[in-house]
Amino acid sequence: MKVKRYKHARKYLGFYKHNFNFREPHQVLIDGTFTHMALQNKINIKEQLPKYLGGEVQLITTNCILKEAESLGKAVYGAYIILKRYQVRRCGHKDSPVSAHKCVMSMLADSNKNHYFVATQDPDLSASVNGTPGAPLLYLHFSAIVLEKPSVTSTAAASSMTSKKINPSEFEKSALKKLEGEGGKDNEKKKRKKRRGPKQPNPLSVKKKKKKKSTEQSSAVTKETEGKKKRRKRKRVKISSHVNGQSEAQQDSVS
Repeated sequence: MKVKRYKHARKYLGFYKHNFNFREPHQVLIDGTFTHMALQNKINIKEQLPKYLGGEVQLITTNCILKEAESLGKAVYGAYIILKRYQVRRCGHKDSPVSAHKCVMSMLADSNKNHYFVATQDPDLSASVNGTPGAPLLYLHFSAIVLEKPSVTSTAAASSMTSKKINPSEFEKSALKKLEGEGGKDNEKKKRKKRRGPKQPNPLSVKKKKKKKSTEQSSAVTKETEGKKKRRKRKRVKISSHVNGQSEAQQDSVS
């Protein structure tokens, strides 16, 4: 199961790298629910996350997340201590802190331009993160870190981006039409300049015609051959003189 989990992580990371330009170091935005769950399952986030993502990782949080964890008291005090060790990013809510949910979504904005990974166990926050294109979601399944499969929103955004890269823009289409029009006019001019006349066959492709005997000649030849066959005479056998003398003597004796 561990090997399969790592393979899925590499596959999903490749999707975000290829389509949304995610690069190392990976910035992981962590809230109090994730650190609390990690503490309960005795997971060292600082050690395990770089191994799982296969590269350098920056663990970050915000003032709003720290204030929310601090306000929950002793129940999540250990998670609050862990969060304080991470890099604190400016969220723009210094004077009027908001909930961790709102703060994280404001950090992502509409397209997650800063390429944040979000690590949370909050189901409502997870649903909101999945609605943002190009926002990877991390969560804990018992004692294992899991990178969730890219959401429908992310896959749709990736497909639209690839189609824009492949298909020409409106400006390019208009420019192509103009070029096609100019090319058509040039072709018409060239066609007009060409001399019209009977096209001669390629001498290399033309085969020499074989002389065929006429039917009359062939019939005459056949008749001659038949006549010759009919006129053939039998060869006469020459009889010797002494045989002829004997035959004449026999005839005289009979008479």
